[in-house]
Amino acid sequence: MDRYLIIKTRDELLRIRIKDILYLEADRNYTKLLLSEGIQFTFAINIGKIEEMLENQVVDYRSMLVRVGKSYIINKNYILQINLPRQKLLLLTPGGKPRELVVSKEPLKALKDALEKEGSRQQTSNNNNDTETREI
Repeated sequence: MDRYLIIKTRDELLRIRIKDILYLEADRNYTKLLLSEGIQFTFAINIGKIEEMLENQVVDYRSMLVRVGKSYIINKNYILQINLPRQKLLLLTPGGKPRELVVSKEPLKALKDALEKEGSRQQTSNNNNDTETREI
């Protein structure tokens, strides 16, 4: 089942599938939204308010979207590379077009650590499933 974020402004309403969000970027009191297909929107709403909307509208949105520092909310499913020394985060769209973001070192390291933990939990879970399959 697809989950949606609905953003309402005075003049418009936008209904976005969560899995189609590549990232959201803070720009003072505005937020830029880039979809995986390359379509971009800008709202006169700050990124903190967008995060509140996500919390109120989408159950477990954090399984897909993660806040990275003060400037970004990114879709974890599109992460291709994290480069700490260069402070770069490379996202890859379904069409194969890379998008490079410059992110502060500390939030980038926290993201890397979180993804590593997530990966090791998945590996442990897969190993347990393999063991259970062999025992049957």
